[in-house]
Amino acid sequence: MQKVYLDNAATTQVRDEVIAKMQEALAVYYGNPSSTHSFGRSAKTAVEKARKTIAKTLNAQPSEIIFTSGGTEADNMILRCSVRDLGVKTIITSKIEHHAVLHTAEELEKEYGISLQYVDLDEHGNPKLDHLEALLSQDDSKKLVSLMHVNNEIGNIIDIKAIGQLCREHGALFHSDTVQSIGHYSWDVQTVPVDFMTAAAHKFHGPKGIGFAFIRKNSGLKPLIFGGSQERGFRAGTEPFHNIVGLEEAFVKAYEHLGQETETVAALKQYFIQKVKQEIPGAVFNGLSDDMEKSTYTLVNVRLPFDKQKGLILLFHLDMKGIACSKGSACQSGSNLGSHVLTEILPEEELEKPSLRFSFSMYNTKEELDYTVQVLKEFAEN
Repeated sequence: MQKVYLDNAATTQVRDEVIAKMQEALAVYYGNPSSTHSFGRSAKTAVEKARKTIAKTLNAQPSEIIFTSGGTEADNMILRCSVRDLGVKTIITSKIEHHAVLHTAEELEKEYGISLQYVDLDEHGNPKLDHLEALLSQDDSKKLVSLMHVNNEIGNIIDIKAIGQLCREHGALFHSDTVQSIGHYSWDVQTVPVDFMTAAAHKFHGPKGIGFAFIRKNSGLKPLIFGGSQERGFRAGTEPFHNIVGLEEAFVKAYEHLGQETETVAALKQYFIQKVKQEIPGAVFNGLSDDMEKSTYTLVNVRLPFDKQKGLILLFHLDMKGIACSKGSACQSGSNLGSHVLTEILPEEELEKPSLRFSFSMYNTKEELDYTVQVLKEFAEN
């Protein structure tokens, strides 16, 4: 049976070079980075080298990069510490954010009594900037805006510079979950007015369980996890050295080959869109995911012209045919609830039809996409 992996927005295949770096770290550089002997110093040097590499690529300072277990921890840390340490009384977000942001904000509303507000979305799922400005202007409370750069389900790209500028003009902090965009787009934090960003290595062919937060210098945030003095005292706990060097290698390779791989993956996405439109009449792309300019080049979200009963077995059918994709984010795979993103942007009758997210990487081929569309076509005809 052919195996086709089209769930790269959930996680990606680890590069061979990354695996080699991690194996070396596990076998040779096994000292604790906090130890003062040569074994520890070697590990510590590599950790700081990784921090500098990431900072240089983002045009940040090394002290602004804090290693975390991934995007969820980084999102939690930034939102929670902003309320606890910086006097944030209002969080403004949208109802189609990742649950790492949505559920954290909901908990902070319960615990601290903050005001939790949601910016209106247009019919495609993009935040309405005029409504965001109205929310920022309505009172003098300290505000944090949290809006993701690339939506993990429908792929929409927000105007992060315009939103950041609005936040600056109104004295609000700006956090963006950039898990789906770091490693896939160039960044310069000196020109993008964002205070906090988050990343996860496994979204750009690195290991799971490691990521980082960008926290702009002199933010005033204090530690969430206490213990030792790791991460300049901001995040206690022995550094997962093998994961950090894996993150660095994946990050370096992503940006070394960014132009070529962007072109390759974008061509695959464009090809898949054309094939679906050609072979499956009635298929519709959700959000702006078929717009090559306004959505990420890494994914599409397609609504298929099947009834509800047929839709219930579609994902199982694809899995039996060796095709991996998603009906939403991987974080929801254990839930019977539908996509909270599509619920916000689609009329109720359209939610009855199955929607699937297909996400691509440099390891995919046109032949795999041909096979996938053929399987979908046969399913539609039976």
